[in-house]
Amino acid sequence: MPTVAHNLQTLYGVKQVPCDSQLREILDGVESRHLRPAFKAIFAQVQRGKGLEAYAYLDGHYLLSVDGTGHFSSETIHCEQCCVKKKRNGQITYYHQLLGAALVHPDKREVIPLAPEPITHQDGQTKNDCERNGAKRLLPDVRREHPHLPLIVVEDALAANAPHIKLLKEQDMHFIIGVKPGDHKALFQAVETRRQVEEVEEWIFTDDAQVTHQFRFTNHIALNQQHPDLLVNFLAYREIRANKTLHFTWITDLLLSKENVFDIQRGGRARWKIENETFNTLKNQGYHLEHNFGHGKQYLTNNFSLLMMLAFLIDQVQQLCCPLFQQALKTNHSKIALWEKMRAFFRYFYIHSWELFFAALIKQTYTLLTPDTS
Repeated sequence: MPTVAHNLQTLYGVKQVPCDSQLREILDGVESRHLRPAFKAIFAQVQRGKGLEAYAYLDGHYLLSVDGTGHFSSETIHCEQCCVKKKRNGQITYYHQLLGAALVHPDKREVIPLAPEPITHQDGQTKNDCERNGAKRLLPDVRREHPHLPLIVVEDALAANAPHIKLLKEQDMHFIIGVKPGDHKALFQAVETRRQVEEVEEWIFTDDAQVTHQFRFTNHIALNQQHPDLLVNFLAYREIRANKTLHFTWITDLLLSKENVFDIQRGGRARWKIENETFNTLKNQGYHLEHNFGHGKQYLTNNFSLLMMLAFLIDQVQQLCCPLFQQALKTNHSKIALWEKMRAFFRYFYIHSWELFFAALIKQTYTLLTPDTS
């Protein structure tokens, strides 16, 4: 048996391996929603293994960071699922994006991604799909798949609008969403009016590391003039260090007080983990999210991105829960180096078990494996 086919069977239970062209042809016709159950199945194993308990934050809730990213762009290659961008000079760009969602924690590097939502041209629509429309599909799917999971959604200022907040409430999801003065003028003016009449609480303290933390917050304030009945809670935070100062502002439905504003700002800032620990890892640490592995005519490029996210989920779970994987990563110093070593061993040696595979990776020796002498 060829080495790769043998290893796919012993390690993954794959008895028949399709060729590249056959694999692409099969995947091209599979609607992306059919891949969602695989994410849920792995998530359920993490729950059963108590791996999720370490991600509980703010009274047992879990932080769900949601954001979009691009994974394909071309001026020539395209399919019926592509969104289209037309420039003034007539140049056309075809692109695909996805809306990602991952459980994050301020103190953990690992994230637990859920099934992402493709942002693609929708049937019967003349306008491009977008993150807001993607959220209308993603969030109900998340709640349907995880009906009892207490969630706090953390997002950037693009999500700070009334329809989206109402959607979150409908799905029984709390939120911490960034806001900007330029995009939410009425809100910031209302906060300033309250501050002038001393209806905004302030709290300042300096910690043992000589970092000063400044908080300003007020509860039950209208999001904007168009939706005076939609009340949110406003938090402004400033972190002052010797060499730099950082400033953030959020809205939330969590009632703000001196007892929780520090934790809430940490939760809001954890949103960046979907950028740094998720998208950046997928694009720059050996997964090659933006590489065109095959575009197809229907769902192929979306399915490749979902399968890559699924592989990333498995790696994150192993990094979180598997001592063998943790030791192999430590020994090889980086994920890119580990992937290269795994590919080399997988291609040129017969591997009879995961334990043996990881032992070879940890000791960085092929003497434990049976070489392919054909």
